[in-house]
Amino acid sequence: MAQRKPSKARPSRSAHRPQATERANRRKLIAFEPEVFEALTVLARDRMQDFQELADEAFADLLKKHGRPTNLKEALRASAKARG
Repeated sequence: MAQRKPSKARPSRSAHRPQATERANRRKLIAFEPEVFEALTVLARDRMQDFQELADEAFADLLKKHGRPTNLKEALRASAKARG
């Protein structure tokens, strides 16, 4: 008896969509010059924070500087202000 080949059916598109929990924790690879990375590492140690906490603070400050909301509540408030 001949063996059946496994089906090569593609998963539905919804299988490729990230779930809410995955969207909350996306990862990106960022390159730093060695001197900058060392300075950030020392800063994190001095402030008793980890690198992620420094990055969160830095990106929140950057978004604030450019008038961009950092969370849904701020985005809704800005949208309501623009309409009204």
